[in-house]
Amino acid sequence: MQQNILILTDREESEVNSIDWEKVGVPVQEVSQLYQIVKERQIDLILVGGHRKALNQAVATRLRRPSGLTDIWKLVNDRFAAEVPAEYFDGAVPLDLGQQGIAKRVKQIIEDKHLLERYRIVGRSREMRALARNINRVAATDISALVVGPSGAGKELVARALHDDSTRKDKPFVAINCGALAEGVLESELFGHERGAFTGSVTKREGLFHKAEGGTVFLDEIGETNPNMQVKLLRVLEDGTYYPVGSSEPRRANVRIVAATNRDLARAIEDKKFREDLYFRISAVKLIVPPLMDRRGDVQPLLQHFWREYPVLDYSDSALNKLTRYDWPGNVRQLRNFASRMGALKPTGLVELEDVESFLKEQHTRAKHLPVSTGQTVEEAGQELIYRAIISLGNEIKMLRTLITSNLPSEADAGGHVSASTFEAGSTMEEMEKALIEQMLKETGGNRKETAKRLGIGERTLYRKLTKYDLR
Repeated sequence: MQQNILILTDREESEVNSIDWEKVGVPVQEVSQLYQIVKERQIDLILVGGHRKALNQAVATRLRRPSGLTDIWKLVNDRFAAEVPAEYFDGAVPLDLGQQGIAKRVKQIIEDKHLLERYRIVGRSREMRALARNINRVAATDISALVVGPSGAGKELVARALHDDSTRKDKPFVAINCGALAEGVLESELFGHERGAFTGSVTKREGLFHKAEGGTVFLDEIGETNPNMQVKLLRVLEDGTYYPVGSSEPRRANVRIVAATNRDLARAIEDKKFREDLYFRISAVKLIVPPLMDRRGDVQPLLQHFWREYPVLDYSDSALNKLTRYDWPGNVRQLRNFASRMGALKPTGLVELEDVESFLKEQHTRAKHLPVSTGQTVEEAGQELIYRAIISLGNEIKMLRTLITSNLPSEADAGGHVSASTFEAGSTMEEMEKALIEQMLKETGGNRKETAKRLGIGERTLYRKLTKYDLR
């Protein structure tokens, strides 16, 4: 383990805290030494002293070029320090933990990395490490699980990890997308059907629950099922029984069910589109797969993973910076598409910023309803949208005021007409509306039906406004 851990510390930290770094890993004095070592062998973890100001984002990116999975953690003075490591650090190790405490923390970091590798999860982020630990706790049980995350984030990968690390790993793993099939077809696919059960069923067919006997059934996009199907799934979860389509004989299924959804099932329950009792059955354990935009540090290792078949394909720093700032609405699936495209077009070249911008522009053209890279954070983009909405609302109010005043006579005359000049620059909408109603009432001789007609509103609406403005 020590050969895979490097410590870029300084004399001050060693003297004050009396840490024997050689018992933790291999002490390194210069950043240049780090560059050389990471080129020669795989490094799991680099610990960086808090006084090493030379290690910035550009240096961190370069250190991770041989392997994006290299963790870089910052050594901080104490566990309660207000300082938060920069985003290119994967975490902080407090020096006041002492020799044994630091060794224990380092051991946990390495164990988390091994778990991620074991479950074939590519990433270094805190969210994915937590996910791997939860998989490790749940896999050995037989409890049903619900995997929640956006489309393309890797929910099926989590389901397979649960299966492969369970006592059912030698039995089948079968997956089905519940949202891709009509109700009748989905029921037949899951439970099978008897001969003659419906038009075209010329032979008996076994369903996925039968084929997965002793194994795991993965129900992807379970939130897309209708209430009738949900009742039948609930029965399987409660007592393991189901009925093939066209059969009155119950079957029993010995399977573990792992479901997944990208929908807010709590909202679906409120809208009466998802059964609450089924939700409680499938969500005894909930595993969250975060979107790629919430773990941007995983972009580099994922890109390297997808390019493992193209060892001479590289990327510029500016290209990687653009990729990590993009929001990736299609998540890991969309990043894989980019990697495949570059692998096909430039298998032995350098991916430049222009290549990334061309890809992102094409994504925007094909799917204008999806977010695109703006170079802004989510918070900044949200504030800009609100600002634009306020400006748009203000313009609409100005247009409405202009419309009202333009329909008034230009001058006051003996007949009592109200002119636009009657209003001061600071007149409110209510003041102008009241004046306009009074004008129409005078012109129609108090005929409320005719007044409402000229104003383009209903009589009931007019009556409410007469009461509001005390116009009798």
